Parts: sequence; C-alpha cells; structure tokens
Amino acid sequence: MSSEGDLLHVVTNDNIPEGRKRFGRAIIWGTAGLTALVGGLQFLQATGQAEFGFANWRPTLYAFCTWAVALCWGQVLINGEHGKRTLFVLPAAIFVAALTIFPLLFGLIIAFSDWNLSSPTGRQFNGLDNIRQMWTDPFYWNALWNMVLYSLAILVEYAIAFGLALLLNAQIRARKFFRVAFLLPLMLSPVAVSWMIGKSMLEARYGPLSRLARFLGVENPSFFGSPEIARATIMVMDAWTYIPFMMIMILAGLQAIPKELNEAAKVDGANGWRNFWEVTFPLMLPVSITAILIRIIFKLKLADVVINVTSGGPGGATDTVTSFIFREYRERSNVGYGTLLAFVYLVVIVIAMTILMKLADRWMRPRT
Repeated sequence: MSSEGDLLHVVTNDNIPEGRKRFGRAIIWGTAGLTALVGGLQFLQATGQAEFGFANWRPTLYAFCTWAVALCWGQVLINGEHGKRTLFVLPAAIFVAALTIFPLLFGLIIAFSDWNLSSPTGRQFNGLDNIRQMWTDPFYWNALWNMVLYSLAILVEYAIAFGLALLLNAQIRARKFFRVAFLLPLMLSPVAVSWMIGKSMLEARYGPLSRLARFLGVENPSFFGSPEIARATIMVMDAWTYIPFMMIMILAGLQAIPKELNEAAKVDGANGWRNFWEVTFPLMLPVSITAILIRIIFKLKLADVVINVTSGGPGGATDTVTSFIFREYRERSNVGYGTLLAFVYLVVIVIAMTILMKLADRWMRPRT
C-alpha cells in the first residue's frame, strides 16, 4: 500500500473553469494577432509598399515579447498545474525560436533588396532583381561547380585516410608517435596553414618548394598561375588539414571491431584483401559514411584558405561559394546580393545533404 509521501510529486487534473480557459486562449491568440499585424505593417514599410512611420523594428520586438509572456501565462490559465510544468521549457524554446526566426525574416528582406553600403540612398527593395542577377552571374555558377569538384576530392581523401588508419591500427613501431604526428595538421588553424604553406612554402620566387622545382629543372614554377594547378593546390592544402579528422574517426572504428572476427575470417581462409573487403570494410561502412558526410559539411564551408591564398583566382578558378559571398560583402559592399546568394546556397546544402543522408541510410540498410 502506497504511503502519503508517494503522492507529493503527482500532478492531478485541475477543475479549471471554462471561462478561465477562454480567457487564456483569448490572450494567446490576441497577442499573436497583434504581433502578426505589427510585423506585417513593418514588413510592408521595409519593402517600400507603404509608410507607417516606424523608425525601427522595436514595435515588432515589443509585440513578440508581449505574445511570449501571454503564451506562458495562457498555458497556466488553460492547463493549471500541467501548464506550470511547461514553463520549465517554453521560455527557452521561445528564445531559441526568436534567435532563428527574426534573423531569417530580416535576412529575407535584405535578400530582396538593393543594399550597397557605399550607396548614399541606403537599402531599397528591388523585388526579384537579385535572383535575375544570380541567374546570369557566371562567377557564382563557376563557384558552385568548383564546390562539386572540391566535394568529389573527398573520395580521394577518404581513401588516404583509410589507408593511414589501417597503418596506425597495425602493430608497427612508434605507433603512438605517428598517431600524434598525423594529427598535427588538424591542430593548426586553416588560416595558419594558408600562410605557412600557401604564402610561404609555395611562394613563386623564394618559396622552398618553388626553389626545389627550379633545381629539378622546372622553369618558372607557379602553383597558382594555372587554373587547374591552382585548384589542385587548394585541394591538397585543404586535404592535408582535414585528412587526419577522417583518419581518427576511421581508426576509432577499426579499434572497435572485435579481434575475434578477423581471427575467425583467417581460419575460414580469408586473408589479406579478401579479409578487408568481406569483413573490415563492410563493418566500417557506418563509420565511413559518417566521416564522409561530416567532411562534406566542412568542405562546403571552405573559404579561409581560398581567401588568404588566392582570393578566388586566377579568374575564379579556385573560388568557393563562401569565398565568393565573402567578397560580395567585403570588396563590393553588396549586402543584398550577397545575402541572397547565401540563402540560395543554404537551400542547396540542405537539399544535397538530405539526399545524401537518404542514400546513406538506404545503402547501410541490411539486405535480406
């Protein structure tokens, strides 16, 4: 038989009057309508459709804060003690939503505006002009194509990382030393890598690698003069930085494979490559796909090495979408067009990653 103390934390259903519930719903929907009305009026003013005399976006912020307080109060009025429990989560959820929704809406307004920071007229709503400019911008489409090439290079990075992981998982001398040594590039900042390698070692006149190339008979070596060589050099520099990341993930997966499986495979006659393809590689598929997907996310944000070493040159050959957007903001002060490009790139990334995750889930699904 339960004691009386067992019921201390049990929340029972409250007998809440119907009028109190109606009042709670009224203040929630009333303040929500007020927020939508004020926000809509300010949106019309921001896009140049009408003028209501708003000096800034504070009225919308005040209306939203009023709705947030009314929502929390209304939960208590409608649900009683159960509503009080939601107050442990609801304010934080509203705060996080506000940090997501308001910047998103403000960014959409900027994306459909002509806003050049050097212009004395300020921001002007221009409708779909930014989309038309993007559609006919060869440099932006070239940057997108470069991102496809950079992403395909991940397959080569994965093969190298897998080979290094197999080597470090084997019983070799100084194994711990090599594990630390191979992780050193990952500990460096990409900006430091770009200056240490791109600006120093690969410098055309006095860089040590350029001097070595001249010593070997190469006349006027230039790692960033040709579009193809410059793009390949950027790939190598980025791969040198992030291959250790994939390597350490694969190494952790290899160490998690029970040794009994490999011993049983050897007893059954699976040695060398057969053991790798039929035992090790299938067991490593989940870890491998996870490492590749995370690496793709890192690759899609590639900008710092390109900005510091080539600034997208020669002729946009090494440009990434992120570095191109950065130059639209910094060098051309074209905030409206740069914001639109960022939104379009975000949509492309979300769609691409969703498709890749669906394919990865289908590939890893057990086949019967």
